[in-house]
Amino acid sequence: MLMLEYKNIAWWYWLVTAILLTLGVLGNGLGFIWAIALTIFQLIHFIVRSGNITAFPVQVRFWYLMLLWVALPEPMQWLYWIPCIGTWAQVIFAYCAMARMVSLLPWNREEAFSLSLFTKTFLSRPVRGSVQQGFSGYKED
Repeated sequence: MLMLEYKNIAWWYWLVTAILLTLGVLGNGLGFIWAIALTIFQLIHFIVRSGNITAFPVQVRFWYLMLLWVALPEPMQWLYWIPCIGTWAQVIFAYCAMARMVSLLPWNREEAFSLSLFTKTFLSRPVRGSVQQGFSGYKED
């Protein structure tokens, strides 16, 4: 099911990031640099917007930035395929694997970690807004 949220500024950030990462994996290494720069801008925007550096959307963007940063050295650039594919999944289907991973961090959940929680987190359908809203066991921001 398509979930093109073109009225949401975050969706536009992710769309441009996906395009930049695609350029990068297709051979234009500047795409990776611009994707990192845009993610830093997006992170700052969401810190200012939420007024809280621990807000869930800020955490997602922080860990996404860390993934892009780790993949930047030449021998690690094959890793960019992961955020490239994942970001397209976010843009087209609103399935954000990074948000789901971040939701499993101890400070973002009240439920004990289990295989059931892991399965529910990664195999549930996408939801509009925060993935945390889709599960009753998560703390809200």
